[in-house]
Parts: sequence; C-alpha cells; structure tokens
Amino acid sequence: MRIDGVLHGELIHADGTVEKVERHNMIVDGGFDFICDVIGNSTQPGAMGYIGVGTGTTAASASQTALGTELSRNAATYAHTAGTKVFTLSADFDEGDATGAITEAAVFNAATNGIMLDRVVFDVINKGANDKFKATFEFTLS
Repeated sequence: MRIDGVLHGELIHADGTVEKVERHNMIVDGGFDFICDVIGNSTQPGAMGYIGVGTGTTAASASQTALGTELSRNAATYAHTAGTKVFTLSADFDEGDATGAITEAAVFNAATNGIMLDRVVFDVINKGANDKFKATFEFTLS
C-alpha cells in the first residue's frame, strides 16, 4: 500500500488577494505506527482530527514527532467518499489565529501533543492578523 499526501494551503488576505501553496508531505515514523495500530490493534488511538501550523524551517524527517515551532492547532474536518481511495482533513485558521510567517504544517490526533501523522515544510506564507489560512491535507491510497 502506498499513501501519497499533499498539503493544499490557501491564504486569503484581508484585501481579497489569494496565495496558494501545494506541497507533498512526509508520513513520519509515528504516523506509520498509528496506521498500523488503526488496522490491527484492538485498542484504537484517537482519530487524526487536528491540523497544526508553525514557523519551523527544519526539513521534514521520519523521526520527528512535533512541528518545529507551532503557532496554532485547530480541529480538522474529515471527508471521504465511499468507494474512492482519497480522503482529506482540512482546518481553517481565521483572523487573529496563527498570525506570522507560516512555513510548516502537520496532522495530529490530539489538540495538544498527541501523535503526528505527517509533516510538510514550505516557502513562507506571511499571514497577517486580518488574513485567513485554510490547510487541506489530501491523502491518496494506492
């Protein structure tokens, strides 16, 4: 089985202009352990239901368990159409939330700490206090 993850980020500035980022992410070791536990362990971990963003710039590596410098973590919405091999997790970071030079994002199974599924680092997105950022992680299984 292969899992391909892509972050689709959209920054909507207060003046209505839009910046987009699209970047493949890395499933980390803890994320693979999570997937194995969901498939085979009778004791299930909490669902991946949060997206965090931050300002860390260290390249993603398999051993990481957290964002480099987390700014904010919000509840994510899960979506999947039965019969397809794609699911998404998306979260909004509204005005006043996650303000700063966003350069990283990840999916987690808890509002704080928890298990990190994946991590992605990208070119800076400068989110002002009046801007909105939407992060959507799209995962395709094959």
